[in-house]
Amino acid sequence: MSATGALLLLLMVVSCAADKTLGDDELLLHRVRVVADTKDLDASRLQPYVKQQAHGSLFSRKKVVYDSLLTQRTCTDMANAMQNMGYLDATVESQTHQKGRKMDVSYLLHPGEPYFIRDIDYDIQDERIAQLLQLDQPDNQVLKEGVRFSVDQLDQERKRITKLLNDQGYYKFHKDYITFSVDSMHGSRLLDVTMHLHPYFVHKDSAASPHPLYTIRRVSFVSGDDGKIHLREKVLRENTRIEEGKPYSSSDLQKTYNLFGRLAAVRYTGVKFTEVTDSSLLTPHSSLLDCQVQVSTGKPNSLSFQPEGTNTAGNLGAAASLTYENRNLFRGAETFSVQLRGAFEAITGLEGYQNEDYEEYSIESKLVFPRFILPFVSKNYRRRSTATSELSVSYNLQNRPEFQRRLFNAAWRYRWTDTPKHTNYRVDVIDLNYINMPWISATFKHDYLDSVSNRNAILRYNYEDLFIMKIGFSMSHAHGNNAYKLNVETAGNLLKATSLLLNKKQNDHGQYTLFGIAYAQYAKADFDFTHVHRFSPVNELVVHAGFGIAYPYGNSRVLPFEKRYFSGGANSVRGWNVRGLGPGKFRGSNGAIDFINQTGDMKLDLNAEYRTDLFWKLRGAFFIDAGNIWTLRAYDEQPGGQFRWNEFYKQIAVAYGLGVRLNFDYFVLRFDMGMKAINPAYETKEEHYAIIHPRLSRDFVFHFAVGLPF
Repeated sequence: MSATGALLLLLMVVSCAADKTLGDDELLLHRVRVVADTKDLDASRLQPYVKQQAHGSLFSRKKVVYDSLLTQRTCTDMANAMQNMGYLDATVESQTHQKGRKMDVSYLLHPGEPYFIRDIDYDIQDERIAQLLQLDQPDNQVLKEGVRFSVDQLDQERKRITKLLNDQGYYKFHKDYITFSVDSMHGSRLLDVTMHLHPYFVHKDSAASPHPLYTIRRVSFVSGDDGKIHLREKVLRENTRIEEGKPYSSSDLQKTYNLFGRLAAVRYTGVKFTEVTDSSLLTPHSSLLDCQVQVSTGKPNSLSFQPEGTNTAGNLGAAASLTYENRNLFRGAETFSVQLRGAFEAITGLEGYQNEDYEEYSIESKLVFPRFILPFVSKNYRRRSTATSELSVSYNLQNRPEFQRRLFNAAWRYRWTDTPKHTNYRVDVIDLNYINMPWISATFKHDYLDSVSNRNAILRYNYEDLFIMKIGFSMSHAHGNNAYKLNVETAGNLLKATSLLLNKKQNDHGQYTLFGIAYAQYAKADFDFTHVHRFSPVNELVVHAGFGIAYPYGNSRVLPFEKRYFSGGANSVRGWNVRGLGPGKFRGSNGAIDFINQTGDMKLDLNAEYRTDLFWKLRGAFFIDAGNIWTLRAYDEQPGGQFRWNEFYKQIAVAYGLGVRLNFDYFVLRFDMGMKAINPAYETKEEHYAIIHPRLSRDFVFHFAVGLPF
């Protein structure tokens, strides 16, 4: 039996297992449909009101016994929901169809014609608030004449006005002070809406009065620990948006919580307001609040040890890291960390080399300031921003049988978040990388770097000393069902301009150098998009597209190895191993250097994944992946790898497969089984269209990863 046939048989057995455990008088709820008799209403909006969903996804083993009472409740709730949407004459009927031990239920929605708002009137029983709301911009208002009526709009307008007043000093105002009355005209679908804003009262039996307006009199700070606050006064003030002499604002209160919450040194923050009752301090129609901010800090120092296992192309190994962290270095919530890491891997299959193992040692240090460290920026701007400034320095030492490699990195960058727009930003002001190759095995050098018959320009470039000085900008946005990522970086332009300005001479390879070392020059851009379409709480379709392009120019003809793209693996086209696909229709034939040859200057990823709950913490997935990489220049070492407009679409690889995921909330263990469907690097027709001629030994790839692919 083929792999596809076995998979279908397995799914049939699992889907039929549920009805074997039914009682004598029980029916299995097999299918649920929600249908509207008009195109004006999206029936999927009523899906959450279904009290009983079908027995589950294709992979589910959970049974659902049909319950007629829940069907009746569903009809009632759906009718109420449509009436709240403005379909005041809406009704719902249910239809059932039994086949054997299974029951299908259809909910037929009859919304009728929607009602519209004809006129809006306001009854505001507080003169000061009435004057304030007169200044409110009409574009900000949720309720508008001529729009379709809905209860949700009324509630949104209550919340909007409540927030507006809470931000203008009305500390004790809440949405229950706002009510609505709705009048309809007989024989018409037009409604007159009146908003009532009631006066203030202490309790229901007290006399009505104007709503009190509160101003902040004093802001103080207290410790939640041992009586001493372990943060500087300046840091406390910078992260407190509540200011003395200004009206109370609920938005400023939330910003204060958010700002203290992002400080690594702070464990807990509490804000308490106390009304000033001393009549000698008060004026008519005004009230005062004292604000007390309680700050608790955790232990500043921590030491952690983390072991891990590694598997690189079948070579097993182990690694361990030791990290020291101080979360309040200068009593300003600055985070200082030092990480030591060591790794060992046993390498097999290498001949002609003295050692057969891989060793790596690294040290990385970071200092993160929870604010902008930037000259010529005003104090107010730094105070308003929620940025961090980061300085990092690292040194990495790699010893392989083929070579020894040393990497030094130093960087200064900024990160900040635009919370209302759900957007994160990062700017790499400067990122310096020095790559040093102190030793290369004579065997490796002879076979791949110096041999005239087998010389590889791409390989050789990446085994020379190199200096990379880059700047970059990245942005990520995630809101609702969509997520975007953008990254742009350039390297070498400032150094090239300096070289030309100082009239520097080029070396024998036509490159400008810094301290005698050639530097890279390139531009690179990456864009990612992900969309999630949820069919139900347990079923969703996720689509993803990723595109990246990088171009070496000026001082470089080849991209540095770390900046080149690769395809295949657990997060790309999953019918291929990592670095096993492309570029173009290039077919790797030398396992020792294919990790270099199977890289490119441009990448395209297209993915679709259907995810569903199984049982317990298990989730299942079916996926289809497509994509490849290409080079922008023609390289002798990568025949068929250059991007050409009239050829690239024929070189897009396609894969499909199944996945199982263990969701432990804090992390996800992922097991994906991919099969090649269309292989652009083929020798036979059967290999090209593997979906028609599947062969497990040739086309199957298993991936293990932590986290979702996109």
